[in-house]
Amino acid sequence: MTPTTTVPGPSHAQGPAPARGAAPAVGGGRSGWPLVLGVRHHGPGSARAVRAALEAEKPAAVLVEGPAEADALVALAGDEAMRPPVALLAHAVDDPGRAAFWPMAEFSPEWVAIRWALDRGAAVRFIDLPAAHTLAAADPIRSDGEETGGEDAGSGGLRIDPLAELARAAGHEDPERWWEDAVELRDDADPIAPFEALAEAMGALREVYGHGGHPRDLVREAYMRLQLRAARKEFGDEVAVVCGAWHVPALVRKTTVAADRALLKGLPKVRTELTWVPWTHRRLARRSGYGAGIDAPGWYGHLFAAPDRSVERWMAKVAGLLRAEDHPVSTAHVIEAVRLAESLAALRGRPFPGLDETTDAVRAVLCEGSDVPLDLVRDRLVVGDVLGEVPAGAPAVPLQRDLSRLQRSLRLKPEALERALDLDLRKETDGARSRLLHRLRLLGVDWGAPAAGRAGTGTFREAWRLRWEPELHVQVAEAGVWGTTVESAATAKAASRARAATALADITALAEQCLLAGLADALPVVMRALADRAALDTDVAHLAQALPALARSLRYGDVRATDTTALAEVAAGLAERICVGLPPACAGLDADAAAAMRERIDEVHQALGLLPDAAALADRWAGVLHRLATRDRTPGVLRGRAARLLLDEGRLAEGEAAPLMSRALSPGTPPQDAAAWIDGFVGGASGGGLLLVHDERLLGLVDAWLTSVPAGAFTDVLPLLRRTFSGYEPGVRRTLGELVARGPEAGGPGRSTPGGVPGFATGLDRERADGVLPLLHLILGTEART
Repeated sequence: MTPTTTVPGPSHAQGPAPARGAAPAVGGGRSGWPLVLGVRHHGPGSARAVRAALEAEKPAAVLVEGPAEADALVALAGDEAMRPPVALLAHAVDDPGRAAFWPMAEFSPEWVAIRWALDRGAAVRFIDLPAAHTLAAADPIRSDGEETGGEDAGSGGLRIDPLAELARAAGHEDPERWWEDAVELRDDADPIAPFEALAEAMGALREVYGHGGHPRDLVREAYMRLQLRAARKEFGDEVAVVCGAWHVPALVRKTTVAADRALLKGLPKVRTELTWVPWTHRRLARRSGYGAGIDAPGWYGHLFAAPDRSVERWMAKVAGLLRAEDHPVSTAHVIEAVRLAESLAALRGRPFPGLDETTDAVRAVLCEGSDVPLDLVRDRLVVGDVLGEVPAGAPAVPLQRDLSRLQRSLRLKPEALERALDLDLRKETDGARSRLLHRLRLLGVDWGAPAAGRAGTGTFREAWRLRWEPELHVQVAEAGVWGTTVESAATAKAASRARAATALADITALAEQCLLAGLADALPVVMRALADRAALDTDVAHLAQALPALARSLRYGDVRATDTTALAEVAAGLAERICVGLPPACAGLDADAAAAMRERIDEVHQALGLLPDAAALADRWAGVLHRLATRDRTPGVLRGRAARLLLDEGRLAEGEAAPLMSRALSPGTPPQDAAAWIDGFVGGASGGGLLLVHDERLLGLVDAWLTSVPAGAFTDVLPLLRRTFSGYEPGVRRTLGELVARGPEAGGPGRSTPGGVPGFATGLDRERADGVLPLLHLILGTEART
């Protein structure tokens, strides 16, 4: 099951909003304990306000909205090796794909509260509904109110966006801009004042829309109230709560223990495991997860880290990035950009330049009005590719620990920013890296994706694109059912896939994966399945589809030191059966089946050249192509393709291609069949256009046939011809047009000769051909032979 990054959390719009003593049930003490601080997740203004409030009141215990089982992991947040953004990951033990994340950035109020408590020696507790209940839901991939409101069809509850409602009440159309002005860019002398004001606003909203607004919120809030009561019994009244502002009115509302327990009765439950995992700013920018969906995590992180002169510091960051990318940016540009951002904020009635103002200033001054460098700024700075780190002692499945060990030993550090990796398989370290990446792909952990390598480097080169995503931790947990190490897990999964495979092509592709991944223990199982399936499959198309993967696999023996003897025997058997069965299998095919068979023929043609006994098979294969090219029952596209392959391999004598084309384009051939022959002969990515450019006899035949097609049939063949010739490079199409427009040249090489094609010569003009030799010698730096 695809893992979910959605967890029960407050509304996307939650923001600092709470209350000390907002109701008599929780009042008391010199400051009105407990201190309930309502926040918006991942808000730097909320985080600063939480830190100031905690520093002012100094509670004995801090309660944080999050899965209750995470209490055992909270101490790791104080480890020096822990660097946000990070996330709590919970997954079902028996079904690791059922998972949920609770992300926290450096500017998340929850993270700030946890670190404050650990630094001051205060107790920390997570008080939200346990993940065991969250993951036991019938469908854990569900909305948690992080987006705009509306009717929730599944529950009948009303889902609203509190931030949008408050912004509308304040007369603002843009909720994000209003929130930035009201909270993120605000600095109050009284650290509690913003929480009290927003708590009152949230209480009014809940009165209008009904307590909770969603049945699942009511359940979660009942559990949080029970945890709050338990904490007050353990630590006294001096307890602070950090939660989504939407929940504040529910936590300070009077209820009975019996009523809260009644709401929790009968909840489903599964066995779960929790750990910390690295997170990224780019993931925070997606609208899913623990109150995530902020559009500018890099900007918010900057506001939190640089509360003073933040605009000046931001412009300096932008200037440094643009300079690194060779954009001419001076100190004067930075000064002018700061002045423009401040002027825009004043004109727009904002207390301080926000992201809109700084972005407009960057575009106008630093980017000189261009959106191209501005897109770079948005990607690298406004969003960013920061990847967090977690301590090595964090709980993890055995497979994850083995993967981490391999990453360290092979110096393959997970990074959020995509990077290229070129491997030379002749080197021991690069070979081990290649095997690791291929094993992970076989396990469904797509950390790396193969990329097009440098041309002409042979089979000992591999190119990869690497990018680590937080969801890969869930994929590793899912793959953990196959084994405790990457090698053993990949071997077990390959063996299981081999036993379950029914298609021959699937087994040959699996054999190729095993060779690339160096899974010697899995190959015997795969080879037995391959031999059994190959012996039973009589469909030539299936055999032709399976052969290319085997042929590619046979190339890996030298570089990867893998014994491919068994594969060579199977491949030779498949090649023999294809040569015998292909001609009758091509007879009488319709257009779609012929097009599919054409692809199979091209693949087999390339594959046979890779087999160990390629020379012995060449003559046999050429005979098969000759039969295909000359049999009338073979579809035109296949006859044309066979003729072209023979021509490319030098298996057609000089001048033999033209008679084949003349026969295919004779007046007795239906125009549709003739067009299909042309498509097979000069269509596709086979250089057919250049062939026509350099062989004017063939071009003349095509031109003469086209001019003879009846008007009624031309509209039928036009789509196929258009597809054939539209695949040529623009320069090739232009040259062909010029040749056809020029026509025969009087007295030149294009003159009409007996037995030739009108307008084109029948033989090679060696005098003209020798005329290019001096230029070739000059280019190649060689000496002409006399």
